[in-house]
Amino acid sequence: MKVIKIKKSSILKILLLLVFTFTITKLTTSFGMQHYYNVDFSTGLVTASVLNVRSGPGTNYPVVAKVKKNEYIRVFAGVGTWYIVQVEGDYVGAVSQQYVKAIYPSTGGIGNSTGGNSSGGTSSGGGSTGGSSNTNTTSLTADELEVFNLINQQRNQNGLASLKIDPEVQNVARIKAQDMVNNNYFSHTSPTYGSPFDMLKSFKVSYKTAGENIAGNSSNSGAVTAWMNSSGHRANILNSSFNYTGIGVVRGSQYGKIFVQMFIGK
Repeated sequence: MKVIKIKKSSILKILLLLVFTFTITKLTTSFGMQHYYNVDFSTGLVTASVLNVRSGPGTNYPVVAKVKKNEYIRVFAGVGTWYIVQVEGDYVGAVSQQYVKAIYPSTGGIGNSTGGNSSGGTSSGGGSTGGSSNTNTTSLTADELEVFNLINQQRNQNGLASLKIDPEVQNVARIKAQDMVNNNYFSHTSPTYGSPFDMLKSFKVSYKTAGENIAGNSSNSGAVTAWMNSSGHRANILNSSFNYTGIGVVRGSQYGKIFVQMFIGK
């Protein structure tokens, strides 16, 4: 009887060891670090009606945020068939690559446009479509006023209300343009202030929707034409959710002038 008990105990230990080994192997396979790779663009355009942002690269991960069609997201890296992104509201997560269109920098001195909605939703553009809505323009420089009028001409020609100048947004746009010249960079992400959304928040600007266009050009009309010939920038200019703007034009850089237009919807 004693010999039989030893054999049963040994068998039990072996079975437990096998189960333990299998469990460790399965956990290692499930939770092992996945391979991340760099991507050659930093801005993506959402093509799905509503895109889920998940806490990890797979449909088994929970949804942490949602973004809508034609919104722009910041893309950091890829993992498998997923992108690691940042969206409005400072959410970082993963989205399926099949619903994101890569927006590449243009060689003509136009930056990728960026836009997005905060959790508060969107508003419809306000004001009339005539020149009477062009208020608070007395503080604009001649360059800024010309760009402002050209932008509103484009909106009016497409049946949209004119944008109004928001003094706080105007201040931020001008600071951002000067920052680009001073620090010799051409990007939506400032080494000083971060993303356009970070910058608006740091300057205590309230909004429901927001976006930014940047350009480098020697002429005001050339900058606006370049924006209108770029699908992403055009989408910001003709976005009915935006009803206020700020425009910074600073002379300098290899392009002649740096242009920053920030949009918000209230």
